Order: sequence, then structure tokens, then C-alpha cells
Amino acid sequence: MEQRPLIERLARHLAAGDSDSWQDHVEDAASLLALLKSPDDTMREVGNARIWDAMIDAVLRERWAVAPGSQAGEPPAGTDEEGEIALPPDSVGGNHADWVHLHRSEEKPK
Repeated sequence: MEQRPLIERLARHLAAGDSDSWQDHVEDAASLLALLKSPDDTMREVGNARIWDAMIDAVLRERWAVAPGSQAGEPPAGTDEEGEIALPPDSVGGNHADWVHLHRSEEKPK
């Protein structure tokens, strides 16, 4: 089990022993990892927050390799840490602003 990606190990744990449904829990595992992405004060005292951030990003990017697609054929749904903004697989990268999407105003000129 230790040789499997962390996100897969978490998903298998969340599946509570139901080895056939672990892929259904990959997004739950990703949500937990997204919460862990921001270290608390105790964690910052003993480690490097930039390295931690990079490590969590690497694990989150693995979720599309571990569970490449849902049963409906759609890409797995991911969200920002607050669960408010949907993140497609190609939006997670090394740039912290990758998930920001600017939209043209829909207001009509007067």
C-alpha cells in the first residue's frame, strides 16, 4: 500500500474497505488534502511552508492520473479550498493564479 500515491491511499481508506469503490472517494481525498494545503502555526514552526505547498500541489495533480474519469465520462470535479470554484484537471499548476478566470463584462455599453 505504501507504494501507491498518497491520494489513492487516502481514497482507499475513505472507502472503508470497499475495494471496488475507492475511486469514488478520490475527490473526497482531494478535498481533505486541499484543507491541509494551508499549514497552521504549529506546522509553520517546524517546516518550510513553500515546500509543503508544492508537495500538496503535486499530490492534488495526481488525482487525475489515479482516477482519470468518472463513470459518467466527465472529468472529475475538483474545487478550490472553499469548495466554491470548480477546477478542471488542467487548472492545477505551479502558478498560484491558475484558477483565476477573468470574464468580460456582460453589461451593455450605454
